[in-house]
Amino acid sequence: MLTPRPFAAIILAAGQGTRMKSSLHKVLHPVAGKAMLLHLLDSVGELGAARTVVVVGARREQVEAALAGRDVAVASQSPQLGTGHAVLQAQAALAGFAGDVLILYGDAPLVTAATMARLRAALTDDIDAVVLGFRPADAGAYGRIVADGDTVRKMVEFKDASPAERGVTLCNSGLMAVRAEALFALLARVGNDNAAGEYYLPDIIALLIADGGTARVIETDADEVAGVNSRAELAGVEAIWQARRRAAAMADGVTLVDPASVFFAHDTRIANDVTIEPFVVFGPGVSIASGTTIRAHSHIEGATIAENAEIGPFARLRPGTVLAAGVKIGNFVETKKAVFAAGAKANHLSYIGDASVGAAANIGAGTITCNYDGFFKYRTVIGDGAFIGSNSALVAPVTIGDGAIVAAGSTITADVAADSLALVRPPQLAKPGWASNFRTVMSARKKG
Repeated sequence: MLTPRPFAAIILAAGQGTRMKSSLHKVLHPVAGKAMLLHLLDSVGELGAARTVVVVGARREQVEAALAGRDVAVASQSPQLGTGHAVLQAQAALAGFAGDVLILYGDAPLVTAATMARLRAALTDDIDAVVLGFRPADAGAYGRIVADGDTVRKMVEFKDASPAERGVTLCNSGLMAVRAEALFALLARVGNDNAAGEYYLPDIIALLIADGGTARVIETDADEVAGVNSRAELAGVEAIWQARRRAAAMADGVTLVDPASVFFAHDTRIANDVTIEPFVVFGPGVSIASGTTIRAHSHIEGATIAENAEIGPFARLRPGTVLAAGVKIGNFVETKKAVFAAGAKANHLSYIGDASVGAAANIGAGTITCNYDGFFKYRTVIGDGAFIGSNSALVAPVTIGDGAIVAAGSTITADVAADSLALVRPPQLAKPGWASNFRTVMSARKKG
């Protein structure tokens, strides 16, 4: 059995991105909470690329910061003289490499590892290059691929296409796979005698064919190669990603009552038999076990939720929240770095931050863990079976023992022993007739 040839990936990210009107590099704008470039790199990583090169122009420092810790080389293209010129800038980083090269685009983040693998698989011994084509509803100004079956006869930019060529529906995504030993030699021969005066990457296919080589085209759907050049196109790619993720969740046994109103992050993990009501937003780092219900208008980020929990409606779970089985976090409850043991409840109108809540403990409405003094954060510990009465303030650091009861309206500043009652409030004072006398006096004053 033949050992697969190694492959390298070149990701083009040198575009100016002027239509984004942003100080952030275009490829670093997020889709589902993760930079577009990182989506693409993760797909490349699934296939085990031997080398990866990102070609950038302006704002190189932003891209390098985003790539910290990754085994990725960065090359610069300045000035920007077209896609062929951009790929040529990766030559030094790939010196000595023998294998296949995938050429990708940092602003087209939805290309899957499976499609990349298809490009590689089509680059057989008798094929010198493989290009990825698609058929959009409106071909517009895309470059065209003229082919006989899957054999490419010509690739042409829209600006340089004849009327007949513009009538072709098979469009060029720009993605391709090429033998490394041929790629840079072909690029060195590419000229810029065209309407834009640029060095076009697709021109290597014409040179290859003229040399007697063979190029193949494989197709994918238009959504997969959707690119981002503006905020509107970024929103469009986000919509495509979300639609795919919602469909995958439902196929895995998750109930989405109103799929279009639920938004996932790139790493959201949800087990089967979870029910998600409308208008729920997941930030990064969420894991939800089977049997849990997420009620409407909840926002969850950085949280781990065990089986049969109930969240919301209108709950906010912030990073560091860990909920055990059967926990209830109700309406208008916010948690942060809070660990709830099995069966604990905070049903409404509370903030529980930097806290540990014991099994079967009950947090009454209006409870606040006062965890910050303006300089440092402190932790609150609430024991198993403890009952915290409504409108209580627990001033951390403080521990409420197992089975203890904190009376409603209390401000707790010292530890409470297990099975004891803590009541911190002034005695109630009643003055019979005071209210009617007050109204009489004030009414007379108002008339006067």
